[in-house]
Amino acid sequence: MIDRRLIKNFDFGILIIIILLAGFGMIGIGVAMRAPTEGNESIYEVLGNMNLRYVKAQMLWVAIGLVVLFIVASIDYNIYKDLSPYAYVAVLILLLYVSKRGNIAGNARRSISIGPVSIQPSEFAKLVIIISTAKAIEKRESLKSIKDIIPIFVQLMPMLFFIYKQPDLGTSLVLIIIVCGMLFVGGLDYKLILAMLGAGVASIPIAWNFIFSETQKNRVRVFLNPDLDPLNNAYNVVQSMTAIGSGRLYGKGLLTDNTLSQLNFLPAKHTDFIFAVTVEALGFVGGAIIIILYMALILKTIAIAKCSKDKFGSLIVIGVASMMFFHIFENIGMTMGLMPVTGIPLPFMSYGGSSMLTNMAAYGMVLSVAMRRHKIKF
Repeated sequence: MIDRRLIKNFDFGILIIIILLAGFGMIGIGVAMRAPTEGNESIYEVLGNMNLRYVKAQMLWVAIGLVVLFIVASIDYNIYKDLSPYAYVAVLILLLYVSKRGNIAGNARRSISIGPVSIQPSEFAKLVIIISTAKAIEKRESLKSIKDIIPIFVQLMPMLFFIYKQPDLGTSLVLIIIVCGMLFVGGLDYKLILAMLGAGVASIPIAWNFIFSETQKNRVRVFLNPDLDPLNNAYNVVQSMTAIGSGRLYGKGLLTDNTLSQLNFLPAKHTDFIFAVTVEALGFVGGAIIIILYMALILKTIAIAKCSKDKFGSLIVIGVASMMFFHIFENIGMTMGLMPVTGIPLPFMSYGGSSMLTNMAAYGMVLSVAMRRHKIKF
């Protein structure tokens, strides 16, 4: 039973923002999966012909996710420090299983089936890396030498290897951003920061020639020049930008005008490109509200990190903030042609159970830190 004295520190603002974002996501999913209209149907006919299967499934994931959020928030976050080695091994085994027996979709092998449900272990790897990295940094008195950070990257590399081989470049980048964000806040010496930046820049030609697949190279080329191949490699980005632009100020509406997603011009419409679908329906105003909600969520998360009662809690929250920032910036950026397409979901809005549960659990940890930011006085 949770102590009532902790409830007063529960950040209901974060909970409200998450519910609102999930609501916008279900609106977008509903619009994306609605069949095109002929123009002469009544509102009742349009409603009767709507395919709500994906909306209902997403509602179920949101409900389960909220339960997970409350359960994780009710547990003292320091317990996760002790459980992290077991969680690390469990996720690593799942990633190994995916590499051998996972479901194949397109050219990737990223998920496994448990009964009727398909899960992506790479999503849960994000939580494990956040906790494991926070634990590793907390144990060190300083981060001023290569010896201090090598163990942190050693524990990252196995998961990074299996996830990249799926292939899943987007999630691989998320893990790197999480670790780098936590190291920066954890007190990484500025000389090491400059050295890491230099090494990153120097490794670009190596990655381009020996690591990136041809598909990944094409995505970078399309990012630099969308007109290079508008009917093939740049098709997704071109259609996404067209959808966002066609929404104008107030959008095309939810039930009347047909959108590019309903006419099947926009691919991955209920997952990777849910932001473009939602903005086409709700316009610039709707898109601006969504971005403001995400900004508020990130700022409130950082505020919790600042008032954490210990370094471990602060680092967990920064890890979540780093993960969320990259997901939001990359996903919304790619729909506008401002970032390369990587296929990572938009938190709380994109359709999918693994992503929803991961994000809910992540914010359960954030709220656990917030609730315990002061020592309880008896």
